[in-house]
Amino acid sequence: MTMNCILERVAETRSTNDDLLERWRAGQLIDPVARIAHRQTAGKGRAGRTWFASPEDSMCFSMAFPFQRSPAQLAGLSLVVGMAAISGIAQACDLSEDALHQAGLRLKWPNDLLVNNTKVGGILIEGGQATTHDRSWMIIGVGINLHYSKLIETELGNQLPLKAGALDQILPKGKALPDIEYLWLKLISAFEQDLNAFDRLGFDPFQHRWERWDAYQGQTVCISGAGKEAIYGVAKGIDQTGALLLRQDAKTIAIHAGDVSLRVQS
Repeated sequence: MTMNCILERVAETRSTNDDLLERWRAGQLIDPVARIAHRQTAGKGRAGRTWFASPEDSMCFSMAFPFQRSPAQLAGLSLVVGMAAISGIAQACDLSEDALHQAGLRLKWPNDLLVNNTKVGGILIEGGQATTHDRSWMIIGVGINLHYSKLIETELGNQLPLKAGALDQILPKGKALPDIEYLWLKLISAFEQDLNAFDRLGFDPFQHRWERWDAYQGQTVCISGAGKEAIYGVAKGIDQTGALLLRQDAKTIAIHAGDVSLRVQS
């Protein structure tokens, strides 16, 4: 571990994100905290979705991390978390990142992990800054499907335009995923390393690294958001802040992460 991160393990809770958010709002967070639950009864995804997870086939955890930067200076954070997740998975599975890339692991802007265009993981970031001079506490929630199950297929699959998948799809034949505890610790270690670098250096050093994992580079995509008209264009990577670059005819526009949804145009 690179920091004094408190590790918490619970059998069941409504939402690990909500647990840590309550502590942040009450001023009870001092050091980084990582909290994992065997079962979440009200796990959350983006845009108010429920995150369905079978305890035997998935892992759900949250990490509360303090940044010296203001919330406005944290653009690109979800992309950094996605890259850190890949690093942690590679270490835990004793595979190179090249091997994961060849197996079809990708990142979908701004916050999903895909394997061969199936969703295996999602990231939800909440939190903020209590006062102007306080540190920015961000609560980073992560859900990863480890093994395919009927629950994933019927519940998660019914909510999303992408089919659901599982992390064990990336493994070579005959190789099994490590146990959840080992995978979790490797993910937390990778998170601490990349989040510290992001806090010091900003998103610039991560831009080129993320584009390697871009699931939709060069594809025609649709951007939609609550109450907004859909926008179409060709995905052209990201800028130095982590905004998605969308090519439309003779112009390129930047789409910033928020309550938006990205999908390949059908």
